Amino acid sequence: MFASDMNPARDAGRVTTAGAVLFPIQFTWPHGGRSVFLSGSFNRWTELVPMSQVEGCPNVFQAVYAVPLGCHEYKFFVDGEWRHDERQPHKTVEYGIVNTFDAMPIPAEVPLVHPRSEILNNMEVDNGLMHRVSAVTLNQAMPRISEEDVTASRHRIAVYLQAHTAYELLPESGKVVALDVALPIKQAFHILSEQGIPLAPLWDFRRGKFVGVITASDFILILRELVNNRSNLTEEELETHSIAAWKEGKAYLKGQVDGHGRPIPKELIYASPSENLKDVALKILQSGVAIVPIIHLEDGLFPQLLHLASLAGILKCICRIGESTSRPFAMLRLTASLSSALDMLVEAHVSSIPIVDDNDSLVDVYCRSDIMALAKGRAYTHNLNEMTVHQALQLGLDSNPPYGTRSQRCQMCLRTDTLLKVMEQLANPGVRRLVIVEAGSNRVEGITSLTDIFRFLLG
Repeated sequence: MFASDMNPARDAGRVTTAGAVLFPIQFTWPHGGRSVFLSGSFNRWTELVPMSQVEGCPNVFQAVYAVPLGCHEYKFFVDGEWRHDERQPHKTVEYGIVNTFDAMPIPAEVPLVHPRSEILNNMEVDNGLMHRVSAVTLNQAMPRISEEDVTASRHRIAVYLQAHTAYELLPESGKVVALDVALPIKQAFHILSEQGIPLAPLWDFRRGKFVGVITASDFILILRELVNNRSNLTEEELETHSIAAWKEGKAYLKGQVDGHGRPIPKELIYASPSENLKDVALKILQSGVAIVPIIHLEDGLFPQLLHLASLAGILKCICRIGESTSRPFAMLRLTASLSSALDMLVEAHVSSIPIVDDNDSLVDVYCRSDIMALAKGRAYTHNLNEMTVHQALQLGLDSNPPYGTRSQRCQMCLRTDTLLKVMEQLANPGVRRLVIVEAGSNRVEGITSLTDIFRFLLG
């Protein structure tokens, strides 16, 4: 039944030398094992295709293989034994029981054997229950969405966003941390780290108003200035330099001064509770900020800070009811210096960097907010050129439980995932971006973020 050549299959092409079109199919083995391989009629039973364990689901293995049109048979080679999946279509042939599926150019509607709720209760990933609907659940050669459908979807979402207000973003209960601009930078750094948050609005008691936001980017710029100027960060400097003094110094650094050389005050970008969600999303996108404070203003009273609106929160509201643009993206190895990571975050104008191994497979993600972990043991006083990204990430894991496990931090998706599936993932608390990976190898192919989704929806 099987030839002697059992070399693992490498990346399959989409077109054969004879010009036949191949369709990438995702195969799933959900029954566990130590080593799992795949073989079938599509490769003449001559190759064992290695299957990779799905992160967070130790019993689930997946692999993608390109197959031609037609009816196919296949089996799984699990821990040295040939097996078939009884929950997927199968038949008995002369050499035993094999699973079957049809690779068709147009998917046929086939009822599912089990209700969706039962599948989700048994497993947290798509287990490819029926390969006869492989063109829907497994076939990566998805039909293109027409421009008319895209336009109609955008219009529907725009109408929804215009009909709902920022007030609907407010949670039933919660807290918002704000800091006084007179607070020393050191204290601000430690407060944000202890609270597990990357930013906070700034309150000026003298002026009786919110005047800005301090973010992880501010701390990155401070540390870069110290590295670039070869300065040693002292406790005295951190104790005496207030947030207000840093904001003023930042304006000088960026050349934001008037004709007399005085810093130009930057107005706070905020939204009222009555503003519609489309306007709030556009404020975030057009200003390039991560959040917009929701502030209630009333004559004769102090402003009331109600909430911090983000694209994630707006996307979650949308979730209640084509083809991505390719662009360069940055990656780093675990052995890269922390200073190079900080430089990349600032100069490439990105909020996160995939950390990969020698095969460009995803290992972790370094984000702007990870800078807060340097507060542990005053690690920010160390030489950042000598500290590696791996060491910096380890600081976060050791010091801050809300930092999250690797599986929580490394949220991934495939290029063929639907827009709805991506939106549902991004709407989860704490998820800001998804790393696009190759199925099986986890080789990084790109990043999609909340900003990308909203630019598409509102563009």
